[in-house]
Amino acid sequence: MQNFMEKYNVSRETFELLKAYEASLVEWQKKFNLVSNSSLEDCWNRHFVDSAQLFKFIPKEAQTLLDFGSGAGFPAMVLAIMAKEKTPYLKVSLVESIAKKTLYLNEVKKICRLDVEILNQRIESLLAKKVDVITSRAMASLKELLKYTQAFCSDKTVCIFPKGKKYAEEIEEAKKDWNFDCQVFDSETSDEGKILVIKHILKKKGGK
Repeated sequence: MQNFMEKYNVSRETFELLKAYEASLVEWQKKFNLVSNSSLEDCWNRHFVDSAQLFKFIPKEAQTLLDFGSGAGFPAMVLAIMAKEKTPYLKVSLVESIAKKTLYLNEVKKICRLDVEILNQRIESLLAKKVDVITSRAMASLKELLKYTQAFCSDKTVCIFPKGKKYAEEIEEAKKDWNFDCQVFDSETSDEGKILVIKHILKKKGGK
């Protein structure tokens, strides 16, 4: 516990909220398939630390964060819990099309006393509006993600996408249709994992 609190500079109260979230995930997993059963064996590292490590990439001045394909709430719910203490002005919105998962997200919202927006919609049906940060974890290839971001990106928007060992191939594939600036950071939780921090997304002429 102390290690996590020191590493991510969070209070005991924030840590306890994350632990309550973890307990709810284990309980709800018995009813709904929220995450892979194999990942529950190392739940804290695989989901909570894996999400918490993204917080440092959120610009301090960011006011809005939009998360695509939120599933059981990773990374957005973890980031919202951390923001509650660190940057309470950050408004977090989670987009999830599967009803039973949004039911669970609302449970986490209640347990952790969060002021987050939970949207039970497909991304394509969302009202287009510019946001400061976009996150998405394990939802789609980078090429597909960039298509989804188009309606929500301004020149200042930062996209934070955790990726696996094929990240370089995904970047090359995406570059066929898109121009963008991309920084690649090592994941703290996986030797093969990377975190892509992307800005200045612009569709190429003739891009699909």
